[in-house]
Amino acid sequence: MTLKLRNTASGELEAFKPIADVVKLYVCGVTPYDVSHVGHAMSYVVFDVLRRYLEFRGYQVRHVQNFTDIDDRIITRAERLGIEIGELTSDMIERYMEEMRSLNVLPAHEYPCATKEIPQMIEMIEALVEKGYAYEAGGDVYYRVRSKEDYGRFSHRDLESMMAGARVEPNEQKEHPADFALWKGAKPGEPSWESPWGPGRPGWHIECSAMALRYLGEQIDIHGGGQDLIFPHHENEIAQTEAYTGKAPFVRYWLHNAWVKSGEEKMSKSLGNFIPISEALEQYSADAIRMWVLFSHYRTPLTFTSEALSAAKRGAERLRIAVRTPSNGADGDAVDAAPCREQFIAAMDDDLNTSKALAALFDLAHEINRRRDEGRKVADAQAALLELADVLGLTLTEPEADISAAPFIELLITIREELRGAKQFELADRVRDGLDELGVTLEDGPEGTTWRRRE
Repeated sequence: MTLKLRNTASGELEAFKPIADVVKLYVCGVTPYDVSHVGHAMSYVVFDVLRRYLEFRGYQVRHVQNFTDIDDRIITRAERLGIEIGELTSDMIERYMEEMRSLNVLPAHEYPCATKEIPQMIEMIEALVEKGYAYEAGGDVYYRVRSKEDYGRFSHRDLESMMAGARVEPNEQKEHPADFALWKGAKPGEPSWESPWGPGRPGWHIECSAMALRYLGEQIDIHGGGQDLIFPHHENEIAQTEAYTGKAPFVRYWLHNAWVKSGEEKMSKSLGNFIPISEALEQYSADAIRMWVLFSHYRTPLTFTSEALSAAKRGAERLRIAVRTPSNGADGDAVDAAPCREQFIAAMDDDLNTSKALAALFDLAHEINRRRDEGRKVADAQAALLELADVLGLTLTEPEADISAAPFIELLITIREELRGAKQFELADRVRDGLDELGVTLEDGPEGTTWRRRE
């Protein structure tokens, strides 16, 4: 079987063939001017699963993800809060990293920040100017979109349509309305860096090109991001990088995830209609949030609703029960997990079809539960289920119990046992039902009663 990915550049499902032994993966990161929301969670869970699956299939992966830590929105918010820009971005980055850990997202191998990579950006801009792909105008530097014959092909646009929607600010001195900024001359009160064109700061698009080149090289295997980045960000990345290196393609496989909707609109910090990741984690476990993302294909828009998250929570619990409940017997043939594994791989090879991959896991969980009830061997199948769940980043661990409540739960279990021994079954059932209402499930077995806390 061969992994196939839907390449945004071609619009086709293509067999994945890396350039070299190590898969080079670049994912566009957040702009840390405010807290991250569940739309970001969706994107980074998707690319976390991609990386996990590549490693599961035997590839070595080098994963780079940037932070755009200089931006108009950062400047505006820091000014409004009365704090330094670095203080704002450091706080938001720290919160983001903690939230990713909580979501069981593997850390990237590098997290370059734009403000630490200015020399590389200036070097790249200088070369583009020297080659005639860019020009200086009043302290700004712009990329000439007409210098690249196929500019717009990636996003299926042409210059005429771009001109119709382009807006030239009064202070801009562009040769063409669609030309984009590589360097922005400094404005009073804003942070700036020295450059051959005077003090200023880099444009947004040049940042990712410079960081991808420095940490991954002139050509990379996979570049990921949200669908909203196809134009202008990724279109411009391609134009300036290929002009700089003289090599094409800059990226072999472009992958773009859909967005999370809030009502009928895209969830966005700029629109203010977002749910912070931290708030979602207060209500749902990481497994539930990941399951919500994985129930749909990564190119399908999602809506964050209590119904959808509750269904995801129940799904995560089904798998957890199958994996964590011990077998009471060891007779008969063991459960064969091989068919499930094959179905799982076939689904994931088909452009990361996580919904079908989950269906295979649920089938295996059902078989484990059925065979366990028959007293069959299930330990090996449970290990297989746990391994495949890990590829999706699911831990299938019990929710953390309130330690202070544990002694009281144990006491109630003891009282229930005494009631059952006295044949006061109605009272014993009331104890069990009361605990169930509080989210505590009792499981009776040959070695006594155990308990677990549901989400």
